[in-house]
Parts: sequence; structure tokens; C-alpha cells
Amino acid sequence: MQHLYRRIYADPEFHELELKRGRFSWLLASVLLITYFSFILIIAFAPAVFAAPVIEGQIITWGIPVALFVILLSFLLTGIYVYRANTEFDQLVKDVVEHARNGSDD
Repeated sequence: MQHLYRRIYADPEFHELELKRGRFSWLLASVLLITYFSFILIIAFAPAVFAAPVIEGQIITWGIPVALFVILLSFLLTGIYVYRANTEFDQLVKDVVEHARNGSDD
């Protein structure tokens, strides 16, 4: 089994997969973190921005729809990652493992 792992790790396609998946994960995480921390910083340093009502005279302020947007964005980005993982990344994993098994002496 160790031989199979060594073959997988030596495969350039494996490193391409790691690079693609890592970059994509960091991209999505960065988008979410920037959005979340921007939201928190606005609440901390400019609370009047989110305290303004959406419609004058109504009780709902801008904080509520923006907070819902942050939550929905996290679900959306998770869905995007899962979709790409289930289509592109899983196929690349299968290709790498198959390539390593076919070249294996085990």
C-alpha cells in the first residue's frame, strides 16, 4: 500500500490537483472572510450605516438584509465548492489513483 501512496505522490497530476483545489479553496475562503470581516468592521466602526432603515419610517434596517446576504453567500460558496469537488476534483482523484494502480507492481 505504501508503494501506491508513493506513486500517487510522485504523479504530477496529483500535484496539479492539490494546486487547483488549494487555490480554489483559498479563493472562496478569502471572499467569505473579506465579506464577513467587512460586515463586522462596519458594525464596529460605523454602526449608523446598518442602523439606517431600508424604507423610511419602517423598522427593518440595512443590517438585516446585509446579514442575510453574508449567510446566504456562505451557503452559495459552499455549494459552488461542493459542485466543483464532485465534478472536476473527484474525477481528477480517480484518474490519479487509477494511473498509480495501473503502474503499480502490487
